[in-house]
Amino acid sequence: MRQRKIMSMIGGLTLSAGLLLAGPAAHADEAPVPPAEFTTDWHDPVTAGPPVAVPGTRSCEVTLAAAQFRDFTPYKGSYAPPKECGTRWNKVVLRLEGKVKGRQYDRLGHLSVGGVEILRTSTPEPSPEGITWAVEKDVTRYRDTLSRPQPVEMLIGNVVNDTYTGVIDVRVTLTFHTAQGTVKPAAGTPDRVLPLTDGTLTTPRNTERVLAEVYATGSGGGCEEFWYLTVPDAAPYSCKATDGPYREVQISVDGKLAGIAAPFPHVWTGGWSNPFLWYVIPAPRAFDVQPVVYDLTPFAAVLNDGRAHRVEVSVAGVPAGQSGWSVPANVLLWQDEGSTVVTGALDRHESGTPRNSSVHTPGSPDRVDTAGGHTLTVAGHLNTSHGRVATTVTRTVENTSAHRWGAEENPDALTASWTDDETVTTGRTATRTHRTYTMDGEITIDSGNRLRTVLAIGDRAAVDVVRDGRRLSWSRLDDSYTGDAAFTLGVPREERHAVGTSAERYRLHGSAGCYDRSLKTVQGTLVEDLRRC
Repeated sequence: MRQRKIMSMIGGLTLSAGLLLAGPAAHADEAPVPPAEFTTDWHDPVTAGPPVAVPGTRSCEVTLAAAQFRDFTPYKGSYAPPKECGTRWNKVVLRLEGKVKGRQYDRLGHLSVGGVEILRTSTPEPSPEGITWAVEKDVTRYRDTLSRPQPVEMLIGNVVNDTYTGVIDVRVTLTFHTAQGTVKPAAGTPDRVLPLTDGTLTTPRNTERVLAEVYATGSGGGCEEFWYLTVPDAAPYSCKATDGPYREVQISVDGKLAGIAAPFPHVWTGGWSNPFLWYVIPAPRAFDVQPVVYDLTPFAAVLNDGRAHRVEVSVAGVPAGQSGWSVPANVLLWQDEGSTVVTGALDRHESGTPRNSSVHTPGSPDRVDTAGGHTLTVAGHLNTSHGRVATTVTRTVENTSAHRWGAEENPDALTASWTDDETVTTGRTATRTHRTYTMDGEITIDSGNRLRTVLAIGDRAAVDVVRDGRRLSWSRLDDSYTGDAAFTLGVPREERHAVGTSAERYRLHGSAGCYDRSLKTVQGTLVEDLRRC
């Protein structure tokens, strides 16, 4: 069954996330009894992810935005840092509190301060009786932007009419936690944060470190919202892309490839044709659209000549002229206080030949097998006030998938994985990051027009920091979601007889400690909330 056709009947992301906070864990003797099927109300959205850790020092709160979104009119306001908390901050935490009731699609939104995007978020689909939710995000790295008055703009594009009645009501605050006593100001934050608004960048001439962050999302209600399900043009499937589903987020400097990354396979809260999967527990990153981060330090010497340079982001694999991707970017800069001009050179640039094979095998079911990948190594050096510093960045991305579908695209199944391996070596220190994203799911419709979706999604990362062969720090992340939900198509809401279970386990452990929490739901009721660390 065609996902786009089904989504038009039951709701899908139209356009425009942060950590979604859950309430306290339920005690065993308070475990609720779930109903036999979904009702007109369910538990407010929650995720298993950890809250932002704060130091417990004096804090100040500022309202950044407060708006009701009914259409595509952005909220515009102004921001000023709180005078009573100074500028010596240990942590800055953004919190979005939202509410919506009635009927509404999932929507994608963004929030910028001084042109710098600091939050990209999607919304849950509401119950007729209404839901509330909260998203929390550490935005300390935007200290430079937040240290002075700035214009604010926020948009969650929405449509409200006689059918889709949900007005999205949000309030966003910033809480500044001060540095006092033994609590020091946040270390390692960039000296400058610049929005990449017109594809050009001019850096301070004493820049010694450059990172770019890109909030890359496939969205807009078209096929690029489900880019991982697209097939080559010759295959008989409703969502086509010339070379199949392989996508790669790229950044270039003056036309030279500077960074590659595997996009995260976001699933919004109407995704995979079944909103009953997501009413309580969203898919990983659905409310926290984490940016792709590139280390562009090998290009710092090139950028430090005082001239404007072209820095452009693109998504390889998207058919020419095809819309559907949003790639807003910020550039984070660290400056050498002991130098007026930092010189150096780009010493090495090796881009492997991109690989992309997407083969259609006709049959029952039809099948498309995809295998793609790319490797890029860039190296440069800088002559800083504290000596010559060499930086080498090597990144390898790979994607394999098997997409299977039957007549009329029923069933429709995908098994896919993406890996993104990166090593950044600066001097004698190497940071090695191994990212893995997985998706395994199937949609079926039986003879009674009952749609069922079974889906598992994984977001995993391993990070090791090593100096001279000795491990300085490490971390392991495993965020896993599973869901199984069914309902009857083409009938009024009260006749859908929807049922569904979902679960998330978020595990993060390493040299900084341990966090382990799991959630389970049945028919929209939260039946388990366990913490193991």
